[in-house]
Amino acid sequence: MQLGVIGLGRMGANIARRLLRSNHECVVFNRTPEKAKQLASEGADASQFPGRVIAAYTLDDFVQKLDKPRAIWLMVPAGDPTEDMVMELAQKLEAGDILIDGGNSYYIDDIRRAESLKSKGISYVDIGTSGGVWGLERGYCMMIGGPEAAVRYLDPILQTLAPGQGDISRTLGRDQVSGTAEQGYLHCGSNGAGHFVKMVHNGIEYGIMAAYAEGLNILHHANVGKQQRAASAESTPLRNSENYQYDFNLPDIAEVWRRGSVIASWLLDLTAIALLQDPHLSTFTGQVSDSGEGRWTIMAAIDEGTPAPVLSAALYQRFSSRGEDEFASKLLSAMRYQFGGHLEEHVEISS
Repeated sequence: MQLGVIGLGRMGANIARRLLRSNHECVVFNRTPEKAKQLASEGADASQFPGRVIAAYTLDDFVQKLDKPRAIWLMVPAGDPTEDMVMELAQKLEAGDILIDGGNSYYIDDIRRAESLKSKGISYVDIGTSGGVWGLERGYCMMIGGPEAAVRYLDPILQTLAPGQGDISRTLGRDQVSGTAEQGYLHCGSNGAGHFVKMVHNGIEYGIMAAYAEGLNILHHANVGKQQRAASAESTPLRNSENYQYDFNLPDIAEVWRRGSVIASWLLDLTAIALLQDPHLSTFTGQVSDSGEGRWTIMAAIDEGTPAPVLSAALYQRFSSRGEDEFASKLLSAMRYQFGGHLEEHVEISS
């Protein structure tokens, strides 16, 4: 089957590569033409990519090179870049064409875009795509929203991109249930449903990542009893320092948790890799970005009146990691000084 792919970043290019490996045809376009040229040069190796790759260097050329009905997968940054591309393509596509947004768009934008394109006879499909840079080999988990006929038409593409059942054991009773969820992709509902499910997926991801980070940080500081701290009236002293004498091997702890533990997960697998490569995480600054989905998850929880304290705390921790609480911390220090004359102290620690 043929698919047009716009946006050849880390995920967009690998989506095309995975399709090419399975003999699909990809027409590719990127605002930076070098990326399209690179993929075209890779596609020349038929032993690696049996499928055919066709590079286009203008959007008009891209649209013309696609067979009708056209199926186009957008993998560009959410927000204005996606909005601009949808509006531009809307002027070039025809009734019967399918436009897919595989990025991390806000589901409310999907509802609006789908309604706008519907009047032109263009089907809009939103696909929340999870798998990151590992998706080329592992496959992509896909959460899909849009009209059923369009999703059904795309099924050969979705089957190829999905991870399949693999070696994951079947959920008890799943043999009595039909559908594609077990293969790693699911039509979740009407337009916006795919990105709504992916939005909550990423909100959960924030919480799980924060839980691992906080727990391992407690283990990291479990040798605090060995450290000499100057006595201070401003800080509560460590009591029972003999209880905090452990020098834990965090790479080994992450590894042992991967083996039969109730908290085992792919995120823990990746944590174990990171700690083994750099136990002190010396190459990282600790500034953690958020791409929007965590915020939108909390906004949905507020609209629904649904408590989400863990996910909220995980989102706010990301803000703190970027220094967004610096002024608040200074204000706390200032208030302590005003009411009690408490001076800031820099605690010297030596092992």
